Amino acid sequence: MPETSFENAQYLNIATFRKTGARVETPVWFAADNGVFYIFSNRDAGKVKRLRNSSRCAIAPCTMIGKPTGPWQDSEAFIIADIAEIKAAHAALKKKYGWQMTMLDTGARLGRRINQRTFIRIQQPK
Repeated sequence: MPETSFENAQYLNIATFRKTGARVETPVWFAADNGVFYIFSNRDAGKVKRLRNSSRCAIAPCTMIGKPTGPWQDSEAFIIADIAEIKAAHAALKKKYGWQMTMLDTGARLGRRINQRTFIRIQQPK
């Protein structure tokens, strides 16, 4: 990646694509690890459904409300099924977001939503 615009970003805007080709942008937490970005979402979220249909996505660093702070870059995203990689993704997110991720995990456990999570691997653009 020529410019590491994701390096200090707290949020990543992921654009997924509907079957019609319409683009849907969503700001999410992300963590970089071993040349990929990890994000997570509810398994029933629209972005997860769209990624089941196509791995095509675009990403950009962004603000909390989704305003891009760097250029959009084409990429691919994949739903993770491997338990070891899910654990690595969660660990990377905990390392980056610390107490915030711990609080989110606690709320998800209390609300019995922790098992509804889907972790996603995004290829870092070259």
